[in-house]
Amino acid sequence: MDMKLVTSPLITPGELSCVPTSNLSSYDTLIKDESLVEKQPEYLVVSPYTSLDHQLDLTKLDKLDQLLAKAMTIMRATREDYATAPYLDAFNWTEIMESLRMYCGLEKHSWDQDRSFYIIVFRSRIPTTTKRSHLAALDEASHLEAMQSGGLWKYWFGQADRSGRNLATCIWRSREDALRGVLGKAHATAMRATAALYTEWKVERLKLHIPRNLESWSIAGWND
Repeated sequence: MDMKLVTSPLITPGELSCVPTSNLSSYDTLIKDESLVEKQPEYLVVSPYTSLDHQLDLTKLDKLDQLLAKAMTIMRATREDYATAPYLDAFNWTEIMESLRMYCGLEKHSWDQDRSFYIIVFRSRIPTTTKRSHLAALDEASHLEAMQSGGLWKYWFGQADRSGRNLATCIWRSREDALRGVLGKAHATAMRATAALYTEWKVERLKLHIPRNLESWSIAGWND
């Protein structure tokens, strides 16, 4: 099988492992049944994987990171062609920022710093020959590894369209967290399998910037 590697001009070879690996199903489908979610007061579901070991321990985050993680729980695609649409247009970012303002108000904590967060976008095309159960196992193991490493505030993926195209995305506290989070065996195994799993893939690195007092926000290309 020929693999077409389409890289972003922002990507360096050493960071190609900083990618989500799943195209199994949709995020919303996997967490639709709330009765299957393990719930603890200080833990937050931030991905399709709802067991406690995949959840985010809020007690280990500073207050601003807690607030953003909570706001990100409403992340959803806003158009059917999200797999190929510009990232900013593909999701409900305005609603997420309104949610962040709401949490700041409810918890009586101002957004008192300029903060930037690291976003990885993984666009892919999956052939019909890919074994979905194998892909799912790789993805779940990689996510657990990232959560254990720390700094991953959100993981979302969609459902492949008729042509096999999909999008997955991670929102990290920092680039350093992202690099550290993919050093384990599960990510190495997933990356070795990439050529056989996808006919096409592309990685984008972006920066979510939220200035002090939430006066505005922006998503733009990441520049080192």
